[in-house]
Amino acid sequence: MAKAADTISTSIEQFTTAGNQAFKDGVEKSLAALNDANAQSKQNLEAAVASVTAAAKGAEALGAQAIAFSKKSVESNVAAAKSLSGAKTVQEVVELQTAWAKSAMEGYMAEMNKASEIVAASMKDLIAPLNSRVTATVEKFQAVR
Repeated sequence: MAKAADTISTSIEQFTTAGNQAFKDGVEKSLAALNDANAQSKQNLEAAVASVTAAAKGAEALGAQAIAFSKKSVESNVAAAKSLSGAKTVQEVVELQTAWAKSAMEGYMAEMNKASEIVAASMKDLIAPLNSRVTATVEKFQAVR
């Protein structure tokens, strides 16, 4: 009977030790996973901030470009109006108007090309930090598989 009690006591101790170790290992793995998730979240937030910063810079550049074009356009329109008011013949008015319209359209098209380049560069800068985080996350999931 004493031998059976010792065997039971030893089995209980082994079970308790194994259970405690398994619980400790589980807690450590959970804490490590939580720390890793926190680090990932921090990096994701930093990428989002970098992306928003890039978008703000792009919007600022686009706004500055639009303001400069507007100022230049107003000055051009005032100069065109002055030259039209000084025209002596209808033929001269038509020629001045045609030249101004051509110049205005060329300026507008050039401005749209500049704006398009600014938007494309902004989008590239905006996407870069997010893309790096997506790539890191995909690599992490693939490493787990």
